[in-house]
Amino acid sequence: MPAALDLTFTCSAADVDQLPVSPAEVAVAGRSNVGKSTVVNALAGARKLARTSKTPGRTQLLNCFTTPTGATLVDLPGFGYAKVSATERAAWRRRTERYLVTREPLVCTLLLVDGEVGPTALDREMLAWLRSHDLAFRVVATKHDKVRSSRRDRRRRELAEGCGLDPRDVLWVSAERGTGVDRLRALVADLLAGTSTPR
Repeated sequence: MPAALDLTFTCSAADVDQLPVSPAEVAVAGRSNVGKSTVVNALAGARKLARTSKTPGRTQLLNCFTTPTGATLVDLPGFGYAKVSATERAAWRRRTERYLVTREPLVCTLLLVDGEVGPTALDREMLAWLRSHDLAFRVVATKHDKVRSSRRDRRRRELAEGCGLDPRDVLWVSAERGTGVDRLRALVADLLAGTSTPR
């Protein structure tokens, strides 16, 4: 069983130029309120490492969590709904896109999609953007526990089809119940260590 990742909060950066030097990075992206911070906490086996909120749009900066080797997990600003101006949302988007396109240590982006309702139009837009820039990514479906057991097989097929993926290439997790967390920990650990090749 993979151990929890040894992550330490390092900094919150307003732009890519403020990020620390890192040998490898994995980014966590997704719509506001998809559960990005909750997943970061689950990876680390800690409830309060990344700040969580029921208010969408609380993660507004590039939040960095570093391993003892200096490799970094970067929690990106959520896209979509947030109680801020359109100007500020546009600034978040530019910040995120600049990071994803220019950050050399970035090895993979984990795109979190709400397993209960996704992929939404915003999710598909983000997938198309990642593909158009030839960026490595993995889709992680969150909130597995919110999907009724009788609907899970169908939901897996629907979500994967909506993302243009084989169902086997979508990793389902429930941070609340721990479902899929060990597999996700192993994937992230391998990516940060350079022992896994992202798709």
